[in-house]
Parts: sequence; structure tokens; C-alpha cells
Amino acid sequence: MSPVSPSRKIYQGVADRRQMFRLFDRHAQRPDRWQIDDSALFVGEWFEIARADHDCMLEILPPLWMRGEMFAMREFLTDSITSIFYTLRIDGRIRYFHAYCDLNVARSPVEMRDTIVERETWPVKAMTQEERLEHIWSATHDEYRGYAGERFLAQHRGKRTVLVYGRGRTELKLLDDLTDEEIAAKLPVHLRHLPVKAAA
Repeated sequence: MSPVSPSRKIYQGVADRRQMFRLFDRHAQRPDRWQIDDSALFVGEWFEIARADHDCMLEILPPLWMRGEMFAMREFLTDSITSIFYTLRIDGRIRYFHAYCDLNVARSPVEMRDTIVERETWPVKAMTQEERLEHIWSATHDEYRGYAGERFLAQHRGKRTVLVYGRGRTELKLLDDLTDEEIAAKLPVHLRHLPVKAAA
């Protein structure tokens, strides 16, 4: 699978508890799981959660550390990657977020906090093209998403796929190859007509 990394919002809106746990490992079906270092798939992923779920995660285990508006989970996803939970005041309102940070990278939790605040204070409500695709991947049930196998050209194997419905047939397509119409059809109604913001 191709490496990902820089920070990215992977779900629009506030994830409920069921969705939160799905988002913690939305790459569970990936090929060769545990056989290669997939840390780049997770580092930089973030999304918004409810206060009750933030508080629940704080109570599960004593945190690894607490610093102001953030705390780190004691259990690591990989050698140096763990969950960071944030309580942030944005535009006068307290909101809660989860992100995966690499603690071997100096200041990564602080930089992630700054990224979240910057993204959530955009003056115009919009989504980037990448955010549209990430939301589709996050919201699609496991039975309707997967990874390209032998039916695809060698250079595409291992890339993410989703089922697309149209013109009386179902087609398995690479996530990155969805047309604007297919993306709109897979987004919830309240997200379809948001303007597309160019990635920074």
C-alpha cells in the first residue's frame, strides 16, 4: 500500500461512539496487516467526537500524560503512535477531537492541535477533495469497501476500493477514481453541496 501521512480530517461532523471505534482502525481490512509498518496510514488522522466519548476514553486507563487541553492514551497503536484526545475552544465553543500522533516526532501533538484549530476555523464552510474521499471511506460499511486485488492492474493493487451503484449495475472502483457525480452520490445530503476547497 502506498504511504499516506500528513494530517487529514477523516470524518465530517461529530462521530458517535460506534463510528468512533470504527474510525480508530478504519484500515482493519488492509492487505498484509501486521506484516509491514503501516504507521503512515494512521499518523495524522483526526476527527471530532462527543464530550461523553472523550471523557469515557479518559477513564478507561490512566493516560500516558496530560498537558493542558490534551491527553495521550497509554496503549500504543504501534511502537510510537498513540491516540491523543483534545478539548479545544473553537469560535467560543468547547469541542472534542481524537488524533493519531507519532510521539517520536517532537511537538507532534501540539502541531496536530494547531492543525485542527486552523481547519475548524475556516471562514467558509467547505471540504477539500481529499476530505470528501476520506469521509466516504470512513462512512462506508466494511462489506462495501476494500482493497484492489488481482482484478486490478498491478500498480493499483492494495489501493482502496468502494462499490459504486449506477445505471443498473454495481462496480468496484478505486476510491481515488470516483467521479464528481459518484462522490456526490456517496456523500450525505448536507455535505454534497459544500464548496470544494483547494488543499493547502
